[in-house]
Amino acid sequence: MKLQRIISYATLAISILTLVLVLRRPAPVAAPVAPAAAAASAQSFQEKLNRLEQPKPAGQGESEVRMNSDEVNAALSQAAGLMSAGAAAAGAPPANNSAPPSGSMEFPGPVPSIKDSQVSMDGDLVRGQFLTQIAGKDVYLTLAGHLGAKDGYATFDATEVKLGDLSVPVSLVNDALKKKLAEQHDQLKLPDNVKDLKIENGELVFVEK
Repeated sequence: MKLQRIISYATLAISILTLVLVLRRPAPVAAPVAPAAAAASAQSFQEKLNRLEQPKPAGQGESEVRMNSDEVNAALSQAAGLMSAGAAAAGAPPANNSAPPSGSMEFPGPVPSIKDSQVSMDGDLVRGQFLTQIAGKDVYLTLAGHLGAKDGYATFDATEVKLGDLSVPVSLVNDALKKKLAEQHDQLKLPDNVKDLKIENGELVFVEK
């Protein structure tokens, strides 16, 4: 009986500790950026995205378009409406209400379940941190892994998963992650003139055909 009580107390303590770790805010994966710098990064991202959508001159060999973490984060913030109005106005290109070209790659608009996001890149790894809601509670989800391309679509192989400050074995969430990526398949389509996607030397690299 005494042993059962000890086991019960230990189980309760582990459950409380797990809950605390899940709800605790982890260290951010990217440093904050001044509004003016964010606006410049958002504009730089858009200019590079426009380059990807333009056909290359005949005879030009394979080329790359590289984007750093600041540019990607600024684009994510702008797409989700998280960038301040002044910064967005300073860095955004003129409004265009026409439909995007076929095969163009865009970050999706605001997603109700994602309240905030940031990305960092180190070596050949990309790490994203997302504020979402689980059971009515704000929880930070951190994912790290390798980006790639297959049959014209972006791929992602997770190497690290965290809920709050709690590390979760990738094997436990891999099936759910693959299912979610399959649901977002159309949004992962790469521009027609891009043959590969990767993280290299801490940058997002689009390899053009």
